[in-house]
Amino acid sequence: MAGIDGGRPSIYPTLLYADAKAAIRQLTEAFGFIELSVYEGEDGAVMHAELVQGNGAVMLGSKGTGSVFDSAMKGAGPTGVYVVVDDVDTHHQQAVDHGAEILMPPTDQEYGSRDYMARDIEGNIWSFGTYAPEIAA
Repeated sequence: MAGIDGGRPSIYPTLLYADAKAAIRQLTEAFGFIELSVYEGEDGAVMHAELVQGNGAVMLGSKGTGSVFDSAMKGAGPTGVYVVVDDVDTHHQQAVDHGAEILMPPTDQEYGSRDYMARDIEGNIWSFGTYAPEIAA
């Protein structure tokens, strides 16, 4: 098992999309992720993609590829992912400018974070905020 000594993240939320290419566009344009890698099958389906934000990353791919993961996720509901960002208001405005569905505008939380929440094009819930728990080594 990976330790907590820095370096590569040890947890990667993984999502499947009916239209993974559209999801990649939304995640990069509206939510500011950076495309690290995208691997497509001969039919153009996204077999595996990695998008980064800060020191974290998500993996995603196309539904219907017949992979073991695709089969295991069949019928699964939407997922929720929390992403730490430095400037919630600027990040929120970028999402709004790109037409993201906002579920909660930037809001100061009792525990000291400032967060907003959005839904992606296939129903997954993305929360963006300043709360970043310190994980001691």
